[in-house]
Amino acid sequence: MNMPAYVIGRLQIHDPSWVADYVAKNEIILRKHGGRYVVRTGHIEPLEGDTPLPGGMVVLEFPSQEHARAWHRDPEYAPLIKRRQRGATGDAVLVDGI
Repeated sequence: MNMPAYVIGRLQIHDPSWVADYVAKNEIILRKHGGRYVVRTGHIEPLEGDTPLPGGMVVLEFPSQEHARAWHRDPEYAPLIKRRQRGATGDAVLVDGI
């Protein structure tokens, strides 16, 4: 049985001109791989800790890690990665759900 998987991304956006087009095109690619946005926000409220907060966060949900990897490796997604990396810095991790 597959368990859900999540991609969690933390971003510091320094040029927001790419965001609207990226989101629209990425939603199509996400659906192709069974994924969806769960969180896509710039509003982050700290509750605990003192780790510096990112400017934005995303959480993507997929049916499995294999689906998430297929989305990230999709040739249609490659140009979107480059656009995002030109306009923002950050990191992303893949984690299992429960």
